[in-house]
Amino acid sequence: MTSAVPTLVSLADDLAAGRTTSRKLVEECLSRIADPAGEGQRAFIHVDRDAALAAADAMDTLRRANAAPSRFAGIPVSIKDLFDIEGQVTRAGSRALEDSAPAAADATAVARLRRAGFVVIGRTNMTEFAYSGIGINPHYGTPKSVYRRDIGYVPGGSSSGAAVSIADRMAYGALGTDTGGSCRIPAAFNGIVGYKPTQSRVPLDGGVPLSSTLDSFGPLANTVECCAILDAVLADEPIAALMPRPVKGLRLAVPTTVVLDDLDDAVTTTFERALESLSSHGALIERIEMPEFLDVGVINAKGGFSPAEAYAWHRYLITSKGDMYDPRVAARIMRGESISAADYIEILAARRSLVARAAARIAPYDALVLPTTATTPPKIADLADDQAFTRENLRTLRNPSMINNIDGCAISLPAHRAGEIPVGLMLAHSAGNDRKLFEVAAGVEGVIRG
Repeated sequence: MTSAVPTLVSLADDLAAGRTTSRKLVEECLSRIADPAGEGQRAFIHVDRDAALAAADAMDTLRRANAAPSRFAGIPVSIKDLFDIEGQVTRAGSRALEDSAPAAADATAVARLRRAGFVVIGRTNMTEFAYSGIGINPHYGTPKSVYRRDIGYVPGGSSSGAAVSIADRMAYGALGTDTGGSCRIPAAFNGIVGYKPTQSRVPLDGGVPLSSTLDSFGPLANTVECCAILDAVLADEPIAALMPRPVKGLRLAVPTTVVLDDLDDAVTTTFERALESLSSHGALIERIEMPEFLDVGVINAKGGFSPAEAYAWHRYLITSKGDMYDPRVAARIMRGESISAADYIEILAARRSLVARAAARIAPYDALVLPTTATTPPKIADLADDQAFTRENLRTLRNPSMINNIDGCAISLPAHRAGEIPVGLMLAHSAGNDRKLFEVAAGVEGVIRG
């Protein structure tokens, strides 16, 4: 391969030059998934071995005929178990949906990846019904974070298997979802890149909803450019070369409200080191108050959108099959039962104001910059107690969920150095600034770990 860490561009170059084939890439990924010493059996709920090999052979044939649907055709990707894949049951990481009818069609996001020639290698594990930032799944097992597997740290959620599939090279792109950080948290906990797009950017049909107000569909991958390529495909836009913005002269705002409170020591150290590096490369960093982040807490005081909207979707299923749910997930869903229609209408109106005020606050800057999470990945063994789990789950979700609440776009970049516990740096902007954010992130990516 032409890169120490394979990227979509390096893999595309290798395919074009005949240095590899789609068949070889898929076989290598399948071998890693099947390795009994690895995390494949926990990272994947279902592996499309035969279909993936058939698709790989088809892409190789098209490439030989100069008819590949895109230069990335033949590269294996994983799909979170939240998405419909034609002919398969969408379990959403749960046992309660196992007897559901197979999907009649691919989710739009999956169909767009296939149309570009990406090879679907399997369905990745996740927090049941996407309702936690930790990534523990009592039904299908919990894949370990890439960090210190001899100890066992949580992978982050809810797109747990998606992140592990990238970190372990079981796929080279992953389709995830992000309602309060579910692409960015597992990316941060596994030392990769995760992207939450502007919500309206990628159609939500064909995915099991958590919160129709906050859900976003986005990619996880090895680099900012990889995520930008996948995002363009998911948004049905032309794939254009990503031009990193020079760090010198970037105006970056560090919000001091809420998101810097109660940080793990390693998060503080890594974040401040990244800021120093950005500053030494000429970025203009300003610490600002962001009262809108206090307003998020006020809006969600009675529970907020996720429990209200999740309960609306689950109320009949949880009545008939509640004993099949992860009790921690069921408890969070049932919080929505007590949220009245008046409460819900009130928070809809409050959020409209919040989104507008936050956009005005961010407008003068090239991006917000903040720690992706207040935490480093907790040890799986430390979360057996429900109180410990709840505490760490809330701390993990706090920072990334701010961006969903203000309808922004955001990306998590690895900021730690080799051997250190994983820490993510988040860049964010208001809705519609996705391309600008990718350009800023591509520039930042090159300096924060130096």
